[in-house]
Amino acid sequence: MAFGTGASSARGGSPGFRFTIYATLSIIIMFLDQRGGYLEQIRYALNIAAYPVQLLVSSPSTAWRWVHESVATSDALRAENERLITRNRELELRSMRYEALAHENDQLRGLKDALPPVAERWLVAEVVDIQLNSLRQRVLVNRGTRNGVFKGQAVLDDKGLLGQTTHVGPWSAEVILITDPEHAVPVQIERTALRTIAVGTGDTASLALPYLPANADVKTGDVLITSGLGGVFPAGYPVGRVVEVHRDAVQPLAQVRANPFASMNIDREVMLVWFREGHPAAPVTAASGDAKGGNAGMQPQAVPPRPKPAPATATPGQPAGQSTKGAAAAGQAASAPSRGDAAAAPPAKTPQAKPAPTPVAEPKDAEEGPPIEEDMAPKPEPKAPPQAAAPQPATPKPSLTAAAPPPSTAALFAQASATPPPTARLP
Repeated sequence: MAFGTGASSARGGSPGFRFTIYATLSIIIMFLDQRGGYLEQIRYALNIAAYPVQLLVSSPSTAWRWVHESVATSDALRAENERLITRNRELELRSMRYEALAHENDQLRGLKDALPPVAERWLVAEVVDIQLNSLRQRVLVNRGTRNGVFKGQAVLDDKGLLGQTTHVGPWSAEVILITDPEHAVPVQIERTALRTIAVGTGDTASLALPYLPANADVKTGDVLITSGLGGVFPAGYPVGRVVEVHRDAVQPLAQVRANPFASMNIDREVMLVWFREGHPAAPVTAASGDAKGGNAGMQPQAVPPRPKPAPATATPGQPAGQSTKGAAAAGQAASAPSRGDAAAAPPAKTPQAKPAPTPVAEPKDAEEGPPIEEDMAPKPEPKAPPQAAAPQPATPKPSLTAAAPPPSTAALFAQASATPPPTARLP
């Protein structure tokens, strides 16, 4: 038993050695695929080989559908044909009216050339295979590189955005739906123009908006449209409608869920769209470091000069120096620090110097004769009439009035020394 095990190990090598060889080979293949895209060519060849098998697998449902359509009655087909003819006439009349209105609008605005639509070409493709589960939301269409289809092309149906192509073969292409868990589409809310990202949830009837903050302006019923960012989808195409908004006080992000407009699981035909480059609504790509075009006429404008303040004019009858002093005093009063306790406390009383007592002349005897001029009290000097104060310019009053500081002791002593002493009368 031991000998047999050793012989088998010698022929095939140890498990650790084989694991090392396979791991190294896998790393080399991944590196070459990242650098040169060799696996993409292999996948392209396998797609060619697998396409007949896919058609063979889907042939029973196709054959059953063909039999069911073949046995339909001629009356039902005739009624449907008449209904389609009537509908076609209505659409033609409406289209003629729209063209007339567009022509009239262009004439009124004076535009020489109307703005072309963002969609330049489109191609109808039939759904060949469908893979709808919680981990993979993909469909296979019967259009490939032979029809001009490329990787990352937008796919729509008659209601809204459906997805984009991921793997493209010569006669078929794989489309990843917007509800795939690995797909994300830049959208914006039509009502508020708030941009965010819609992520697939693995459910054909649900989209998640996981990057909206809790205070975002979003509510039930808001319509989601493509924002034009990302380089795949143009701006303005309908994506879905918000059906649930949940905000939690402890969560920084809101839980928002939307339903897509496109019918993911019942569509039999889809549209592959080519967009016109340079159109304002065309998808914006960030692959290159600089934009391909721009408007050279848009140049920076000079900032207008700031108006100078008017010089202060002196009031008639008042010298300019006094006006300047008044303005300086007003500025000093406005810049004085205001304290709450100074406004609340009553103003301090300024001590005033008591006037010197005036000597009273004593009565003299009649014998002494008339009073001497020196003995008489000095007559008060006549005061000058008060002059009318010149009008002062209005100054802004401070919000809080500070009390005036009390005079110092030296000022009181100087005021008392300046008062003339009373004249004493000799007996």
